[in-house]
Amino acid sequence: MNEKLAIHGGQPVRTKPNPPMFPGGMAIDEREEAAVLEVLRNRRLFRYYGPKPAPSKVEEFEKKFAEITGSKYALGVSSGTAALITALVGAGVGPGDEVIVPAYTFVASAAAVVAVNAIPVIAEVDDTLTLDPASVEQNITPYTKVLMPVHMRGIGSQMDEIMGIARRHNLKVIEDAAQADGGSYKGKMLGAIGDAGCFSLQFHKIITSGEGGVVVTNDDELILRAKNYHDTGASWRSSGSGYPVLPGVNYRMNELEGAIALVQLGKRQMLIDTMRKHKKRIKDVLKGILGIQLRRVPDEEGDTGICIMFFLETREKALEIGKALHAEGVPAGTMMSKDIPDWHIYIHWKHILNKRGNNDVGCPFTCPLYKGRVEYSEDMCPKTLDYLTRTVHMDVSPLLTDEDVNEIIEAILKVTRALL
Repeated sequence: MNEKLAIHGGQPVRTKPNPPMFPGGMAIDEREEAAVLEVLRNRRLFRYYGPKPAPSKVEEFEKKFAEITGSKYALGVSSGTAALITALVGAGVGPGDEVIVPAYTFVASAAAVVAVNAIPVIAEVDDTLTLDPASVEQNITPYTKVLMPVHMRGIGSQMDEIMGIARRHNLKVIEDAAQADGGSYKGKMLGAIGDAGCFSLQFHKIITSGEGGVVVTNDDELILRAKNYHDTGASWRSSGSGYPVLPGVNYRMNELEGAIALVQLGKRQMLIDTMRKHKKRIKDVLKGILGIQLRRVPDEEGDTGICIMFFLETREKALEIGKALHAEGVPAGTMMSKDIPDWHIYIHWKHILNKRGNNDVGCPFTCPLYKGRVEYSEDMCPKTLDYLTRTVHMDVSPLLTDEDVNEIIEAILKVTRALL
């Protein structure tokens, strides 16, 4: 083994290109092609009707998704962000309300709250890099209506603690499972634990239809409001009544997306099983290396396996390890880059921190119905920033071979022997 690090002029362990991290997207084959062609040949691109009778692919996908998630209802929508907004509207969130979101999540989690004219309250994450239950408790006010745990980078949040807090304070829970589709927590599928769960089918996600999203729930009233809202208020399609439950928007999923998503859903477990197998091999090596603290996973069995995240003692050491691994042919990213704003970290949500709404008058932050007072600053979540500055992140693609994993392990051992 050549122990001279590649960053010092040595031979890198891996020289072959790394597979792209589009799990479902790279699994597209003739089955998706056939499903799309079926829709095109029927000329039924709209879920509710076409030139001749044909079953709806979106409806079929919804039924299957609800079944395997363990939910009473599933609603296909146009994106993961649309799923969040629709679920919030379904839960009755609006002006005067606060929703607690984690400081580490894609900006859409907070932006969806603003979109329904409510206030996002940003709470800390802990060593799971998901919502810190202690910070949630500290951020509850008389105006809190919803807790939004985000199952970040493939693992479940600490749902026992979060659901306990919600019950004690009579709050609703909307799970953002965009990055953990197919994961579970203590035997329950992520997204099906709270009052509603939201998923994304965007191209980066575990399964994909290019764009798209899903809302799941067991709540009869929430799904009625959600169906009505996402379909321009067309209540004759959701409630059987010609009178709208509430005005709506158009967040409908189309039949091409539904057809692709239905095929992809059948591949989800295979993708997750493959990523879990690769991740376990790499984690087993990392566990034995002094100086590395693995991200805590609340339920190891429910982890989707999409990535490995670990902490170093300092930001400088994390940067050094990340650069060295990258030079060895193992893409390993560090967080909190000043060069590339990461919209998964709250300090880059400038429009939120500056209290900008989707208008020029400051609503919802200036809404007369809001009686609370929210304050934002870049240093408001120091624990989150501390963890993220010391984090090294590695994707785990289902396209990796056993040989690839062997080389990744060899590179990790080479780098850590030299630098830790």
